[in-house]
Amino acid sequence: MKRINKLILLTIVLVTLVAFTGCAKKSEEIKNTDNTKKTIKIAYLPITHAVPLYVESEDSIINSETLKNVNVELVKFGSWPELMDALNTGKVDGASVLIEFAMKSKEQGIDLKTVALGHRDGNNVTVANDINSAADLKGKTVAIPQRFSTQNILLYQMLENAGLEYTDVNVVELPPAEMPAALSEGRIAGYVVAEPFGAKAVSSGKAKTLFTSQDLWKDSICCGLVLRGDFIKNNPEAVQELVNGYVKAGNAAEAKNENITNITSKFMAVDKNIMDLSLKSTTYTNLKINEKDYEQLTIYLKTMGLLDNSPKFNDFVDNSFIDKAE
Repeated sequence: MKRINKLILLTIVLVTLVAFTGCAKKSEEIKNTDNTKKTIKIAYLPITHAVPLYVESEDSIINSETLKNVNVELVKFGSWPELMDALNTGKVDGASVLIEFAMKSKEQGIDLKTVALGHRDGNNVTVANDINSAADLKGKTVAIPQRFSTQNILLYQMLENAGLEYTDVNVVELPPAEMPAALSEGRIAGYVVAEPFGAKAVSSGKAKTLFTSQDLWKDSICCGLVLRGDFIKNNPEAVQELVNGYVKAGNAAEAKNENITNITSKFMAVDKNIMDLSLKSTTYTNLKINEKDYEQLTIYLKTMGLLDNSPKFNDFVDNSFIDKAE
């Protein structure tokens, strides 16, 4: 009887081992299958200008139907200089970044290419409630995120349109997350920045939108999807798949529905009403960079003394992938 029990026990152990081995083998096969995908590391800051990337990385339909050979891994950074250091040194393959920053790196010899815009519009001039015109900002302090930014150019345009000099206001650089509080406390009279930081102040009732980017510079160029040149050269098929998914993600983001809000909320910790207001002012279609718009950007950069030798359009912009995007 004891011998029979031992045989039964041995049989159970053997069956368990076989089952475990089979499961382990199956898991290993799945893991190996996942490893056949090319991982593309893309740096970003948590702003609405990177929404197509959020959607591309999270949307199940885009992942299953378009990103068949690519994994998009988003790498979060807290500031533009940190992000650009990672991009310039090859710690990431690409980034959603201010075009002007990437142009500066290109001028300095870093091989970067812009393959798409991050968005259209979505940069508003946010001011205290007692400011009713650009002229009211004379002698006051206005914040921007960086000198090398479209936000800075929009400030310049607004002042110029009002007959003011850039030096008529005190321009300071502030981290975007600090801007709403600085305005509320009276340390600044206004700011120009990416969303959701404008919407945050407006929704609190302590600020208002004086101008939108459409009011100041229609079809302005701001953030772009920038990739390292060596990565493009060595992985053209992966880049094409990335851009295919990116364009689809931008089209999906334009719905600005509950699904898009839920996805963006994973990357930006803001209330739904702020998110809805932020998305409302930003467009995610028509993400191809046009030479005319790029040349206009280079003129402003030179006029403002920010970049005298901007990279040529064909050296910096690669539209070959977005032209083939399905």
